Amino acid sequence: MKNFKKFRRTQIAEMRPVTEEDIQYVIKRGFLASHETKDNVIEVSISQADLENGSPKIGDMIARNPKNHLDQWLVAEQYFKDNFEEI
Repeated sequence: MKNFKKFRRTQIAEMRPVTEEDIQYVIKRGFLASHETKDNVIEVSISQADLENGSPKIGDMIARNPKNHLDQWLVAEQYFKDNFEEI
């Protein structure tokens, strides 16, 4: 088994809340996208564990890599509350 080590975050996270519009998008399309045009879809990654816990839902956040805005993922509400604060 691999050994895990603890690391502290050293950078700012860019996030926005999941909206009702996001939830309706998932219902219609079967996946979450933070941006869609006729030529481009930016899909948000959601872990299987979060899907099984009912995400995406109001209270969850969508995070993006500040150096690559195409890289986006869902952060579950409780994890967000436990680990982040607005600056």
